[in-house]
Amino acid sequence: METDLSHITNLTELEQTAKSCTLCALGQTRTNVVFGVGNPSSDLVFVGEAPGFHEDQKGEPFVGAAGRYLDELLITVLGLTRKDIYIANVLKCRPPGNRDPQPEEIQHCRQFLNKQIELIKPKVICSLGNHASRVILDKSLNISKVHGQPVNFDKHWIFPTYHPAAALYTGKIKEILIEDFKKLGEILAQDSLADKGESDTIKQMDLF
Repeated sequence: METDLSHITNLTELEQTAKSCTLCALGQTRTNVVFGVGNPSSDLVFVGEAPGFHEDQKGEPFVGAAGRYLDELLITVLGLTRKDIYIANVLKCRPPGNRDPQPEEIQHCRQFLNKQIELIKPKVICSLGNHASRVILDKSLNISKVHGQPVNFDKHWIFPTYHPAAALYTGKIKEILIEDFKKLGEILAQDSLADKGESDTIKQMDLF
């Protein structure tokens, strides 16, 4: 059974509803609900997979090593800080042992992410890693094949790329992320989403 979110009109109210959620077993093991953080009217929303240990303890997404690298990319490549963007995860509660999200957990929790996106109305949603990209695009995909390729999907640009955690272990991924973030900056610099066709600088991936 899902939670009725249709009456909710702001992120504060949505967060309070998420904090009382017990739709799946993660509600019994979490320390904190990790709802999201940042500018509620941002053009750019980052979506990760799920909270880790540090996020669960603090109640804020991307506060560990991967988060620090994300901050570095924001500043050095995009000239932005966390105050300029919004960050959330597919799951709002940490899976035990940082295991992969289970289908039932995603099913219950994605309603909160969908409502966040509905309320924020971002121009671009940057999905970080395989799990987040699959949920956002509702497609089976491999991030190594689709990263850096924006897609017009449900009135937004969806921009899949590697999770910053992957760059902590592989130097090549770090180089790829830097290039992807440069492309992300090009999309953000566009005036609007009115033209949903392909351009010389932005090519949509073939999802089918």
